[in-house]
Amino acid sequence: MKATLDRTIEFEQTELAVGSWRRDNIERSAASVDGTLSIDLGKRTREIVQKGLIRAGSRAVLRIKVDYIRAMADGSCHTMETAEGERFENLRIDTLRAGQKDYSGTGVCCEIEIEYTQLRDL
Repeated sequence: MKATLDRTIEFEQTELAVGSWRRDNIERSAASVDGTLSIDLGKRTREIVQKGLIRAGSRAVLRIKVDYIRAMADGSCHTMETAEGERFENLRIDTLRAGQKDYSGTGVCCEIEIEYTQLRDL
């Protein structure tokens, strides 16, 4: 199934692991008071790991695509869409792992693994 990153890079998604939202809170206690006060700060972030294949007609074009995704790991937010219509916004790319290249009659491909942190939910 196809997936796109910022509607510019298209690749075949083989696996998608979406973690649960992490909640944050503040715990406070006071002298002479039995118990603690817990303030819920709400949802914070969640981890998303995506695995797939990037295909290109040549090794040079494949390198350009992978380097483009690496350059996107600059701390800014991105959007990823899957073929099923799932849309994940406000993603920070934390790491990109590119596997070995496989050559076929139609070009070259490599496995990739992208780790995202979704910063907020809209």
